[in-house]
Amino acid sequence: MRRGNLIALFAMLAVLLIAWRYWPQPEPQVPSGPPLVKVTVPQLDATAKSGETAFNNNCAVCHGLNAAGQDGVAPPLVHIIYEPNHHGDAAFIRAAKQGVRAHHWRFGDMPPVENVTDHEIGNIISYVRALQRANGIR
Repeated sequence: MRRGNLIALFAMLAVLLIAWRYWPQPEPQVPSGPPLVKVTVPQLDATAKSGETAFNNNCAVCHGLNAAGQDGVAPPLVHIIYEPNHHGDAAFIRAAKQGVRAHHWRFGDMPPVENVTDHEIGNIISYVRALQRANGIR
């Protein structure tokens, strides 16, 4: 191959690579669906209020506002299945850190939650438990 052709080939490859790198990508679709349960929100103490913020930043995209779930996306956490005697706090910690295989619902596996701290997980659990108690789940 002649030197001029080789230079042209590399230039064309460089242009294609740059175009591919900066080509507009479609915005990822945020999953959404209507809530699966009606949730009564109680007065929250400081820990649960902090947990509400952490939940909204890390969990609500799937589990919905006030942990009411989203049809076709993720289950409600304000549900008898997640009562403390069946899914204790350790189950919530494991789910957040390691993800969980689907076993009660048909939403698919839950991936680990990226960038959530142990402190935030504890506050999220306080928030979810406060919601559960206010909705008759003990």
